[in-house]
Amino acid sequence: MRASLTKSGAAESTTGKIQMQKSSNQTDVGAPRWSGLRLALLAFAQFIIAIDYNIVYVALPDIGRDVGFTSQSLQWVVSAYAVAFGGFLLLGGRAADRLGPRRMFILALVLYGVSSLAGGFAPDALTLVVARAVQGLGGALLFPATLALINTSFAEGAERNRALAVWGATGSGGLAAGAIIGGVLTNGWGWQAVFFFTVPLALGAALIAAPVLLAPDPAGEGQRRSFDLPGALVVTAAATLLVFGLASGPEVGWNTVRSTGSLVIGVLLLCVFILIERRVRDPLAPLRLFANRSLVTATAVSFFHHMALSSGYYILTTYFQNLLGYNALAAGLAFVPLGVLAMIGGGKGAGLLLTKWGTRATMFAGMLIYGIGLVAIALALSPGGSYWAVLPGILIYGFGGGIAFTTLFVAAASGVAANEQGVASALGSTSLQIGAALGLAAALVVANVGLGGEAATTSDVVDGLRMAGLFAAAAVFLGAVLALMIKQNPGIAQDAATSAEAVR
Repeated sequence: MRASLTKSGAAESTTGKIQMQKSSNQTDVGAPRWSGLRLALLAFAQFIIAIDYNIVYVALPDIGRDVGFTSQSLQWVVSAYAVAFGGFLLLGGRAADRLGPRRMFILALVLYGVSSLAGGFAPDALTLVVARAVQGLGGALLFPATLALINTSFAEGAERNRALAVWGATGSGGLAAGAIIGGVLTNGWGWQAVFFFTVPLALGAALIAAPVLLAPDPAGEGQRRSFDLPGALVVTAAATLLVFGLASGPEVGWNTVRSTGSLVIGVLLLCVFILIERRVRDPLAPLRLFANRSLVTATAVSFFHHMALSSGYYILTTYFQNLLGYNALAAGLAFVPLGVLAMIGGGKGAGLLLTKWGTRATMFAGMLIYGIGLVAIALALSPGGSYWAVLPGILIYGFGGGIAFTTLFVAAASGVAANEQGVASALGSTSLQIGAALGLAAALVVANVGLGGEAATTSDVVDGLRMAGLFAAAAVFLGAVLALMIKQNPGIAQDAATSAEAVR
């Protein structure tokens, strides 16, 4: 009997070792050097996404003059990216799960490179908007693939938190670099250069680094092509119409078919999507994911986080360039402190707080600080003001936003199976993009309430921007309250403690 048990135990041990070795071969987690280089590549992909979101902001006045946008239609240089990004994210997430995250990672970067080249050569407004939309599609494929690769390459807990802190800090750095680089390029070589800049970054990462550093997708993953095609088409149309309707409101009015009609149809299609997912054998977004309280809460908080992000950048860009008279280069440099603090908050700040407090308290603290920064910015705006008056608010805003951003994806990945990490990250990312579109639309509406067109005084403009900032801050505080609903993992502090030194 004893011999039988010993033999059985040895067999189980051997089986376990084989399984562990197989897992190690798939992800190569046992090789620290390659693991570090892989994380650097995945963080660099987030850097590209962040740059493409932000690099065009300081170039908008030049783009408007040269390409022929109106003051209202100019937002589509930003919104076309958000519409495509938000509309295709769930499809991108499921594609990463079904076709393999490495394949989608490379495809998405190629799309980024080609569309950026097309944007730089765009002769008219329509071509530029289409190029930005294709960039958004690239982002919708790249974002969930990158997160899926992180979440399946690093064990849940301290190791994954550390990887996501690096990823989040790099994304924050991309936002800062986007503003700076956008200003330098626009000032020196024209707005076209902000598009050409991305081409070598994306194609180099896709064609040179990714094939070397990313392990091939598991055998047979590329043949698992069982897509929920009806669900994919319906949810893509729904998300696209929702973001399109939100982005259209400030330009054509909220009582139009283009705006309200798109929103209504988008909501109806979301209801149809839920019905499809309840009945289909292999759903695009398994409804059981919505039983994960951390994922659902992180998705909701993501919405308010990016409402504040797009609102804040619009308010500050308008203030710097239209009221303080900064050119593109000066405006880009003005965003440097924001980006630096966002990097610190998203990296060391989030890592240390996750170690000491866990997910729920860290997210609440990050959102609270984020909102306080927005209030400080709004109250510091004045017709005869200066950059130094708004700088304290900018620093607080950047630090809190960085903490919250990293923590959102720690929460969204918690308790999700490896083969559903792509769609889980896509749910949170979709919420980010819809929140960004609504935040920009709301900022435009609130900031322009009561303005008398060309006759508006500087004081009126500042009042509008201040109200937009306070509105966005209220949304962030609501997100902070929602963050308290996250299911706290009582062991997270102990798990994270093992990597506290590495985080520091």
